[in-house]
Amino acid sequence: MPRLLIVHHTPSPHTQEMFEAVVAGATDPEIESVEVVRRPALTVSPVEMLEADGYVLGSPANLGYISGALKHAFDCAYYQLLDSTRGRPFGLYLHGNEGTEGAERAVETITTGLGWIKAAETVVVSGKPIKRDVEACWNLGATVAAQLMEGNRGAS
Repeated sequence: MPRLLIVHHTPSPHTQEMFEAVVAGATDPEIESVEVVRRPALTVSPVEMLEADGYVLGSPANLGYISGALKHAFDCAYYQLLDSTRGRPFGLYLHGNEGTEGAERAVETITTGLGWIKAAETVVVSGKPIKRDVEACWNLGATVAAQLMEGNRGAS
């Protein structure tokens, strides 16, 4: 069964709301045979990242960059993931009050180095998430999970 790993840093109610919407999309009953694992960025292990078949990453944009927690997760696992996880799909959601471009660029640089494939458009929210932001997060989780489900069907 393919495994979707959601690596998140949710220090605020806004990022928590986004995270919950991503999880709801990824675990929609129409998505079958995909294990969804959620791990805070500060506790995710390199082994958990290696065992995943796809990823959704979530972070606040702090001072124009990804959270230190998400950066830490990649610092701990990057070399173990390199060459072992190429071609795996990922999605990204960010919350920032302004200046999220640096955070987007950082994740793009890291995931390009790993050879991961962007599975959906990045969701960027400023301020309190509104209905369309929550829906976009739901769609992000569902899209990455559905790609894993479809890939698994093709392998059967």
